[in-house]
Amino acid sequence: ARVPGWEGILDPGERILWQGRPDQRFHVDGGDLFGAGFGLIFAGFAVFWMLMAARMDAPFWMFGLIHFSVGVGLVFKTILGPTLQRRQTWYTLTDRRAFIATDSARKGRRLQSYPIDPDIRISFFEGPPDTLHFARETRTTDKGRTYTVPLGFDRIADGHKVFALLRQVQRDEKTRDRDT
Repeated sequence: ARVPGWEGILDPGERILWQGRPDQRFHVDGGDLFGAGFGLIFAGFAVFWMLMAARMDAPFWMFGLIHFSVGVGLVFKTILGPTLQRRQTWYTLTDRRAFIATDSARKGRRLQSYPIDPDIRISFFEGPPDTLHFARETRTTDKGRTYTVPLGFDRIADGHKVFALLRQVQRDEKTRDRDT
């Protein structure tokens, strides 16, 4: 059966087993607090610098506005960024692959596909909400350094059900591999 909106995306015979979205509520992780703290210190130092520079007759203090803005921007990005990203994310699990779709103003619409092979490691982090990781992505910083981030279905309500479905897809893939 055809699924509206998935024409040309699903392989012939591929079936959707589950669709969902991450928890939409505001949430801050410990790592986010570190970034926000750094932004507050940065902005606070800029305010201190502007107050000291304002004692001079020249409008030299205005150069501190750039640093203040960067600090405040860091605070908002690290605190609100992950929640806003989750609000623009959709998940789909088929009998062969997992999809993560995003639609953001900065990056546009993206659909990432991750095959569910029998040998991939699935990590389950019990919540609520629950998180499942089934892929890894290597990213590169502006300075050329690489780091790896886990990917999957973050902060979902029915994690136990989706974990069982992922394990079933793995078993089915193993059987399919043996039969071919």
